Amino acid sequence: MTVRPSFRLPAFLLAAALVPVVLPAQQIWLPAACDIKPNNQQVNSGMQSLKSAFSTKFADQHTKDLKDAERSLTQAVTTGNQQKNPAAWYYLGRYYLMAGDFGGADSALNKALALAPTCANDIGLYRRQAWVPVFNGGVQAWQAGNTDSAIAAFRRANQVFQGEPMGFIYLANLFVGREEPDSALRKTDAAKYHADSLVYATRMDSAAKYFRLAVPAASEPKYAKDRRDAFFNVGRVYHAAQEYDKARAAYKEYLDSFPNDVQAMANLASVFLEQGKRDSAMALYGSILKHADSASSEDLFGAAQGVLAGIPTAPDTSELNASCSKALKKKTPTLTARQISAKCQPAAADTMRKYHAFADPQYRLVVQTYEAGLTKNPYYRDALYNLTGISYLIGDSSKVLPLAQRLYAVDPMNRLSLAKIAGGWQLAGKKDSALYYLTVADSLSVEVTVGKFIVNDQGAGLEGLVTNFHTKPSRPIKIVFEFVDAKGTVLDSVPQNVPAVDGGANEPFKLKTDHTGVTAWRYKRS
Repeated sequence: MTVRPSFRLPAFLLAAALVPVVLPAQQIWLPAACDIKPNNQQVNSGMQSLKSAFSTKFADQHTKDLKDAERSLTQAVTTGNQQKNPAAWYYLGRYYLMAGDFGGADSALNKALALAPTCANDIGLYRRQAWVPVFNGGVQAWQAGNTDSAIAAFRRANQVFQGEPMGFIYLANLFVGREEPDSALRKTDAAKYHADSLVYATRMDSAAKYFRLAVPAASEPKYAKDRRDAFFNVGRVYHAAQEYDKARAAYKEYLDSFPNDVQAMANLASVFLEQGKRDSAMALYGSILKHADSASSEDLFGAAQGVLAGIPTAPDTSELNASCSKALKKKTPTLTARQISAKCQPAAADTMRKYHAFADPQYRLVVQTYEAGLTKNPYYRDALYNLTGISYLIGDSSKVLPLAQRLYAVDPMNRLSLAKIAGGWQLAGKKDSALYYLTVADSLSVEVTVGKFIVNDQGAGLEGLVTNFHTKPSRPIKIVFEFVDAKGTVLDSVPQNVPAVDGGANEPFKLKTDHTGVTAWRYKRS
């Protein structure tokens, strides 16, 4: 089972934002604000030319002054023996900023900073001043759908200023957002699929590179969460690209710094499964429960699903018996049917004992992990559905019916929910109740299926289908969806009018709320 992980996005990325520029002064020329002076005629001449270029209102004078500044300052650091003069490099860097050469500016200002560390704030201010308009241009290009222009702008902006993480994170997510190769091409055009895969892998390498660069850029305390998310996303990128060796190394590196991150543990365990390292995966999944108190319900549900994905399918005993019988029938003397059964059934039973000895502890771990998640988010439909099914599978009759009843309270117009509650009554020995709910399932006028549920800092939304599984058109109905928090408090109610649906047809719906704090949904027919 290949996992396609989602990414931790910083709050500012959910709606790409422009950033303001902080100018060092009211559009007037300022010499260095730190303790450096030209102390050389060529350097002083270059500084004066820069001042004139900055101040003049005439384009031809501006061009001449910039050329003069470049000539004087370049000569100073080449033939003028001013390589150790921080002012020479400082003003050369400011020349490159004015000329729009961010690569040259970065190199010169780095040399100035190495010679005069006390100029860090001053240099940082000019770097950011040049960075802001280019960064904002990248944001605007992204918002307009011009991905290539946005990438070029962010790359250029990041050349000159690396003191904030947004430029790197925006750039990384632009690469993440590009399409994966179409798997259908494997059969129809293997060469194109291979070429697209190489392009995709290169893009994901670029995404990982920029997420990694965002980590040191987010060194200020106010960027602590963004730093952590970017660090985490390095592993996510490689995981999504199925580069499992790189993903494993990145997750381990992240967990060295954040050892109690349950989501990272679950993802690393998933990588272990993909690489056939089952024991390592299960040991890691087992340790997740020790950190359940600090984990989110989403992390715990993801971990439970990861463990479940690693449990092999139960062997088919009928197939085992058939193979055994076929082999024994070829032997002489010929065995009777009873003799064949006596020999084959123990072998099949032994196979199932071995399977359960291996699988049952993993199923119990799945149950415990889902239960820990439901303690934090008791109305989450998919977790209730999965836990009900697993409890039924392992024969835990005491849990199936209560779980199925909770599921039914959340999702009452779905035939799978009704099948679960019917199964719960059947396990409880109440055949009449089981039959009743199966009848209710068949008599639904339409079926409701929620296919997508998203929660973010702006609220929550869900999408789904209303399906008429009968042959005749349905009548119009009204359904009310409730967005709830972990305590079951209704934060918002959104009505959904469903028109008449033709027999065998679907009617899509999409709902959203601006209320924050939503953790789950439920609905009822109005």
